[in-house]
Amino acid sequence: MFNVRILSQEQIKSIVNIQDAIDAVEKVYALKASGKTSVWPLVTYDFEVGVSDMDIKSGYIGEIEIYGMKAVSYFSQNIKIGLPNLIGVLVVYDAKTGVPLGVLDAGYITCLRTGAAGALGIKYLAREDASHLTMIGAGKQALYQMAAALVVRPKIDYISIYDGLSFENSVEVADNAVKMLAELGVDASNVKFEAVKDLKTTVENSDIIVTTTPSRAPIVMNEWVKPGTHFSCVGSDVSGKQEIDENILSRMAIFVDDRTQCINVGEIETGIKKNIITPDDICGELGEVILGRVKGRVSKEDITLFDTTGIAIQDLITAKKVLDIAEEKGIGTIVDI
Repeated sequence: MFNVRILSQEQIKSIVNIQDAIDAVEKVYALKASGKTSVWPLVTYDFEVGVSDMDIKSGYIGEIEIYGMKAVSYFSQNIKIGLPNLIGVLVVYDAKTGVPLGVLDAGYITCLRTGAAGALGIKYLAREDASHLTMIGAGKQALYQMAAALVVRPKIDYISIYDGLSFENSVEVADNAVKMLAELGVDASNVKFEAVKDLKTTVENSDIIVTTTPSRAPIVMNEWVKPGTHFSCVGSDVSGKQEIDENILSRMAIFVDDRTQCINVGEIETGIKKNIITPDDICGELGEVILGRVKGRVSKEDITLFDTTGIAIQDLITAKKVLDIAEEKGIGTIVDI
Protein backbone atom coordinates (compact mmCIF):
# COMPACT_ATOMS: atom_id res chain seq x y z
CA MET A 1 0.00 0.00 0.00
CA PHE A 2 2.85 2.41 0.85
CA ASN A 3 6.30 2.68 -0.68
CA VAL A 4 8.82 3.04 2.14
CA ARG A 5 12.52 3.74 1.60
CA ILE A 6 14.92 1.66 3.71
CA LEU A 7 18.47 2.91 4.17
CA SER A 8 21.45 1.08 5.63
CA GLN A 9 24.26 2.67 7.62
CA GLU A 10 26.66 2.54 4.67
CA GLN A 11 24.13 4.20 2.39
CA ILE A 12 23.55 6.95 4.97
CA LYS A 13 27.29 7.53 5.31
CA SER A 14 27.46 8.20 1.57
CA ILE A 15 24.80 10.91 1.86
CA VAL A 16 25.36 12.99 5.01
CA ASN A 17 28.41 14.47 6.76
CA ILE A 18 29.24 16.24 10.02
CA GLN A 19 28.58 19.73 8.62
CA ASP A 20 25.16 18.61 7.39
CA ALA A 21 24.34 17.36 10.88
CA ILE A 22 25.51 20.59 12.53
CA ASP A 23 23.36 22.66 10.17
CA ALA A 24 20.33 20.42 10.72
CA VAL A 25 20.59 20.34 14.53
CA GLU A 26 21.16 24.09 14.71
CA LYS A 27 18.03 24.63 12.61
CA VAL A 28 15.88 22.29 14.68
CA TYR A 29 17.00 23.86 17.98
CA ALA A 30 15.82 27.21 16.60
CA LEU A 31 12.54 25.67 15.44
CA LYS A 32 12.02 24.21 18.91
CA ALA A 33 12.59 27.60 20.52
CA SER A 34 10.02 29.04 18.09
CA GLY A 35 7.40 26.52 19.17
CA LYS A 36 7.39 24.65 15.86
CA THR A 37 8.31 21.23 17.25
CA SER A 38 7.13 18.81 19.91
CA VAL A 39 9.33 16.48 21.96
CA TRP A 40 7.34 13.58 23.36
CA PRO A 41 8.08 11.72 26.62
CA LEU A 42 11.24 9.65 26.72
CA VAL A 43 10.99 5.89 27.32
CA THR A 44 14.07 4.22 28.83
CA TYR A 45 14.93 0.82 30.24
CA ASP A 46 18.09 -0.61 31.81
CA PHE A 47 18.57 -4.28 31.04
CA GLU A 48 21.69 -4.22 33.21
CA VAL A 49 22.63 -0.94 34.86
CA GLY A 50 25.79 0.51 33.32
CA VAL A 51 26.05 -2.34 30.83
CA SER A 52 23.01 -2.40 28.57
CA ASP A 53 20.05 -0.09 28.10
CA MET A 54 17.59 1.18 25.50
CA ASP A 55 15.60 4.30 24.90
CA ILE A 56 12.78 5.39 22.64
CA LYS A 57 12.71 9.03 21.58
CA SER A 58 9.94 10.53 19.49
CA GLY A 59 8.67 13.89 18.34
CA TYR A 60 7.20 16.16 15.67
CA ILE A 61 8.60 18.94 13.47
CA GLY A 62 5.79 21.14 12.23
CA GLU A 63 7.96 23.25 9.95
CA ILE A 64 8.64 20.29 7.65
CA GLU A 65 5.55 18.21 8.55
CA ILE A 66 7.20 15.05 9.81
CA TYR A 67 7.06 13.01 12.98
CA GLY A 68 8.70 9.81 14.06
CA MET A 69 10.61 7.81 16.59
CA LYS A 70 13.96 6.24 17.25
CA ALA A 71 14.50 3.08 19.23
CA VAL A 72 18.18 2.76 20.10
CA SER A 73 20.07 0.44 22.42
CA TYR A 74 23.53 0.42 23.99
CA PHE A 75 25.07 -2.97 24.77
CA SER A 76 28.62 -2.40 26.01
CA GLN A 77 29.70 -6.03 25.59
CA ASN A 78 28.71 -6.32 21.93
CA ILE A 79 32.25 -5.61 20.77
CA LYS A 80 33.27 -8.99 22.17
CA ILE A 81 30.98 -10.73 19.68
CA GLY A 82 31.72 -8.50 16.71
CA LEU A 83 28.67 -6.26 16.95
CA PRO A 84 28.49 -2.47 17.42
CA ASN A 85 27.66 -1.21 20.91
CA LEU A 86 25.07 1.23 19.58
CA ILE A 87 22.22 -0.23 17.52
CA GLY A 88 18.95 1.36 16.53
CA VAL A 89 16.23 2.02 13.99
CA LEU A 90 14.71 5.37 13.04
CA VAL A 91 11.25 5.65 11.46
CA VAL A 92 10.03 8.86 9.79
CA TYR A 93 6.35 9.59 8.98
CA ASP A 94 4.52 12.21 6.93
CA ALA A 95 2.67 14.37 9.48
CA LYS A 96 -0.04 15.31 6.95
CA THR A 97 -1.11 11.72 6.24
CA GLY A 98 0.58 9.42 8.76
CA VAL A 99 2.21 7.52 5.89
CA PRO A 100 5.68 6.13 6.74
CA LEU A 101 8.39 7.72 4.61
CA GLY A 102 11.47 5.81 5.64
CA VAL A 103 13.14 3.31 7.91
CA LEU A 104 16.79 4.14 8.59
CA ASP A 105 19.67 2.70 10.53
CA ALA A 106 19.91 4.99 13.56
CA GLY A 107 23.51 4.37 14.60
CA TYR A 108 25.36 6.73 12.27
CA ILE A 109 22.73 9.47 12.45
CA THR A 110 22.85 9.27 16.25
CA CYS A 111 26.64 9.64 16.22
CA LEU A 112 26.52 12.63 13.88
CA ARG A 113 23.70 14.53 15.57
CA THR A 114 25.16 13.91 19.04
CA GLY A 115 28.51 15.29 17.93
CA ALA A 116 26.71 18.24 16.36
CA ALA A 117 24.83 18.98 19.58
CA GLY A 118 27.96 19.03 21.74
CA ALA A 119 29.66 21.28 19.20
CA LEU A 120 26.77 23.74 19.08
CA GLY A 121 27.12 24.13 22.83
CA ILE A 122 30.76 25.03 22.18
CA LYS A 123 29.89 27.38 19.31
CA TYR A 124 27.44 29.44 21.34
CA LEU A 125 28.81 29.18 24.88
CA ALA A 126 32.59 28.68 24.88
CA ARG A 127 35.00 31.64 24.99
CA GLU A 128 36.00 32.96 21.57
CA ASP A 129 39.68 32.38 22.39
CA ALA A 130 39.17 28.80 23.63
CA SER A 131 41.89 26.56 22.18
CA HIS A 132 42.36 23.59 24.57
CA LEU A 133 39.62 20.95 24.57
CA THR A 134 39.57 17.95 26.88
CA MET A 135 37.66 14.92 25.66
CA ILE A 136 36.52 12.73 28.56
CA GLY A 137 35.61 9.32 27.24
CA ALA A 138 37.48 7.75 24.33
CA GLY A 139 34.70 5.60 22.93
CA LYS A 140 33.15 5.84 19.48
CA GLN A 141 31.29 9.07 20.21
CA ALA A 142 34.52 10.91 21.08
CA LEU A 143 35.48 10.97 17.41
CA TYR A 144 32.25 12.72 16.40
CA GLN A 145 32.49 15.20 19.26
CA MET A 146 36.01 16.16 18.28
CA ALA A 147 35.13 16.37 14.57
CA ALA A 148 32.16 18.65 15.14
CA ALA A 149 34.03 20.79 17.67
CA LEU A 150 36.81 21.43 15.15
CA VAL A 151 34.27 22.38 12.49
CA VAL A 152 32.60 25.04 14.66
CA ARG A 153 35.80 26.20 16.41
CA PRO A 154 38.84 25.90 14.14
CA LYS A 155 40.90 27.78 16.77
CA ILE A 156 41.08 24.58 18.83
CA ASP A 157 44.65 23.36 18.45
CA TYR A 158 45.14 21.04 21.44
CA ILE A 159 42.90 18.14 22.42
CA SER A 160 43.55 16.07 25.54
CA ILE A 161 41.90 12.65 25.63
CA TYR A 162 41.06 10.90 28.89
CA ASP A 163 39.51 7.48 29.38
CA GLY A 164 39.07 6.42 32.98
CA LEU A 165 38.56 2.79 32.01
CA SER A 166 41.51 2.36 29.65
CA PHE A 167 44.50 4.64 29.20
CA GLU A 168 45.54 2.44 26.29
CA ASN A 169 42.27 3.28 24.56
CA SER A 170 42.90 7.01 24.92
CA VAL A 171 46.42 6.51 23.51
CA GLU A 172 45.03 4.66 20.51
CA VAL A 173 42.48 7.40 19.81
CA ALA A 174 45.07 10.15 20.21
CA ASP A 175 47.55 8.39 17.91
CA ASN A 176 44.96 7.84 15.18
CA ALA A 177 42.79 10.93 15.58
CA VAL A 178 44.08 12.83 12.55
CA LYS A 179 43.48 9.88 10.25
CA MET A 180 40.05 9.04 11.69
CA LEU A 181 38.88 12.65 11.55
CA ALA A 182 40.05 12.91 7.94
CA GLU A 183 37.72 10.01 7.16
CA LEU A 184 34.89 12.21 8.45
CA GLY A 185 36.04 15.05 6.23
CA VAL A 186 37.71 17.08 8.99
CA ASP A 187 41.30 18.28 8.65
CA ALA A 188 42.95 18.04 12.08
CA SER A 189 46.55 18.06 10.89
CA ASN A 190 47.33 21.22 12.88
CA VAL A 191 45.86 19.88 16.13
CA LYS A 192 47.95 18.25 18.85
CA PHE A 193 46.23 15.18 20.34
CA GLU A 194 47.49 13.82 23.64
CA ALA A 195 46.31 10.96 25.85
CA VAL A 196 46.35 11.98 29.51
CA LYS A 197 46.25 10.20 32.87
CA ASP A 198 46.17 13.21 35.21
CA LEU A 199 42.63 14.49 34.72
CA LYS A 200 42.83 17.05 37.52
CA THR A 201 45.73 18.95 35.95
CA THR A 202 44.20 18.62 32.51
CA VAL A 203 40.85 20.06 33.61
CA GLU A 204 42.61 22.90 35.40
CA ASN A 205 44.23 23.89 32.12
CA SER A 206 41.29 23.31 29.76
CA ASP A 207 39.03 25.84 28.05
CA ILE A 208 36.44 23.32 26.88
CA ILE A 209 35.47 19.99 28.41
CA VAL A 210 33.30 17.45 26.60
CA THR A 211 32.05 14.39 28.48
CA THR A 212 30.81 11.26 26.71
CA THR A 213 30.83 8.42 29.22
CA PRO A 214 28.24 6.08 30.76
CA SER A 215 29.36 7.13 34.25
CA ARG A 216 27.04 7.15 37.25
CA ALA A 217 29.44 9.04 39.52
CA PRO A 218 31.30 12.35 39.12
CA ILE A 219 34.48 12.28 37.04
CA VAL A 220 35.26 16.02 37.09
CA MET A 221 35.42 17.61 40.53
CA ASN A 222 34.29 21.12 41.43
CA GLU A 223 37.63 22.34 42.78
CA TRP A 224 39.40 21.52 39.49
CA VAL A 225 37.33 23.86 37.34
CA LYS A 226 38.65 27.33 36.53
CA PRO A 227 36.54 30.37 35.60
CA GLY A 228 35.86 30.63 31.88
CA THR A 229 35.52 26.89 31.25
CA HIS A 230 32.77 25.54 29.03
CA PHE A 231 31.25 22.07 29.46
CA SER A 232 29.26 20.12 26.88
CA CYS A 233 27.93 17.15 28.86
CA VAL A 234 26.68 14.43 26.55
CA GLY A 235 26.79 11.14 28.45
CA SER A 236 23.96 11.66 30.94
CA ASP A 237 20.87 10.65 29.01
CA VAL A 238 19.02 8.32 31.38
CA SER A 239 18.21 8.74 35.05
CA GLY A 240 21.13 8.07 37.38
CA LYS A 241 23.95 8.91 35.00
CA GLN A 242 26.35 11.64 36.13
CA GLU A 243 29.71 12.89 34.81
CA ILE A 244 30.51 16.08 36.74
CA ASP A 245 30.45 16.98 40.44
CA GLU A 246 26.99 18.36 41.14
CA ASN A 247 28.55 21.11 43.27
CA ILE A 248 29.92 22.73 40.10
CA LEU A 249 26.37 23.43 38.98
CA SER A 250 25.87 26.29 41.43
CA ARG A 251 28.80 28.09 39.73
CA MET A 252 27.50 27.58 36.21
CA ALA A 253 25.37 29.32 33.63
CA ILE A 254 23.26 26.32 32.64
CA PHE A 255 21.74 25.74 29.20
CA VAL A 256 19.85 22.65 28.02
CA ASP A 257 18.50 21.06 24.86
CA ASP A 258 15.13 20.30 26.47
CA ARG A 259 14.16 21.52 29.95
CA THR A 260 11.93 18.63 30.97
CA GLN A 261 14.21 15.90 29.70
CA CYS A 262 17.36 17.41 31.23
CA ILE A 263 15.67 17.89 34.61
CA ASN A 264 14.58 14.25 34.59
CA VAL A 265 17.59 12.46 33.09
CA GLY A 266 20.33 14.97 32.25
CA GLU A 267 23.54 16.09 33.92
CA ILE A 268 21.56 18.52 36.10
CA GLU A 269 19.29 15.76 37.48
CA THR A 270 21.42 15.01 40.55
CA GLY A 271 22.00 18.67 41.41
CA ILE A 272 18.26 19.34 41.34
CA LYS A 273 17.44 16.26 43.44
CA LYS A 274 20.03 17.36 46.03
CA ASN A 275 18.68 20.95 46.03
CA ILE A 276 22.02 22.37 44.91
CA ILE A 277 20.18 24.06 42.06
CA THR A 278 16.53 24.37 41.03
CA PRO A 279 14.91 24.29 37.58
CA ASP A 280 14.77 28.08 37.80
CA ASP A 281 18.58 28.12 37.58
CA ILE A 282 18.39 26.96 33.96
CA CYS A 283 19.24 30.02 31.87
CA GLY A 284 17.47 28.71 28.80
CA GLU A 285 17.42 26.19 26.00
CA LEU A 286 20.20 26.43 23.42
CA GLY A 287 17.67 27.22 20.70
CA GLU A 288 16.77 30.40 22.58
CA VAL A 289 20.44 31.39 22.56
CA ILE A 290 20.69 30.65 18.83
CA LEU A 291 17.73 32.97 18.19
CA GLY A 292 19.15 35.66 20.45
CA ARG A 293 16.24 35.49 22.88
CA VAL A 294 18.46 34.44 25.77
CA LYS A 295 22.02 35.56 26.44
CA GLY A 296 24.64 32.83 26.43
CA ARG A 297 28.08 33.56 27.83
CA VAL A 298 28.12 37.02 29.39
CA SER A 299 31.78 37.27 30.41
CA LYS A 300 35.08 35.45 30.00
CA GLU A 301 34.78 34.35 33.62
CA ASP A 302 31.51 32.48 33.16
CA ILE A 303 31.55 28.72 33.61
CA THR A 304 28.99 27.49 31.09
CA LEU A 305 27.23 24.14 30.76
CA PHE A 306 25.32 22.73 27.84
CA ASP A 307 23.41 19.72 29.11
CA THR A 308 22.39 17.74 26.03
CA THR A 309 20.36 14.59 26.56
CA GLY A 310 19.53 14.12 22.88
CA ILE A 311 16.04 14.64 21.48
CA ALA A 312 14.21 12.93 18.65
CA ILE A 313 13.82 16.06 16.55
CA GLN A 314 17.60 16.08 16.04
CA ASP A 315 17.38 12.61 14.50
CA LEU A 316 14.26 13.38 12.51
CA ILE A 317 15.53 16.52 10.79
CA THR A 318 18.80 14.78 9.89
CA ALA A 319 16.91 11.72 8.65
CA LYS A 320 14.62 13.87 6.48
CA LYS A 321 17.67 15.42 4.83
CA VAL A 322 19.03 11.93 4.18
CA LEU A 323 15.71 10.72 2.74
CA ASP A 324 15.43 13.71 0.40
CA ILE A 325 18.94 13.14 -0.99
CA ALA A 326 18.36 9.39 -1.23
CA GLU A 327 15.20 9.95 -3.27
CA GLU A 328 17.00 12.36 -5.59
CA LYS A 329 19.89 9.93 -6.13
CA GLY A 330 17.85 6.72 -6.15
CA ILE A 331 19.63 5.30 -3.10
CA GLY A 332 18.01 2.73 -0.80
CA THR A 333 15.56 -0.14 -1.04
CA ILE A 334 11.90 0.60 -1.69
CA VAL A 335 9.52 -1.75 0.10
CA ASP A 336 5.75 -1.86 -0.38
CA ILE A 337 4.07 -2.35 3.01
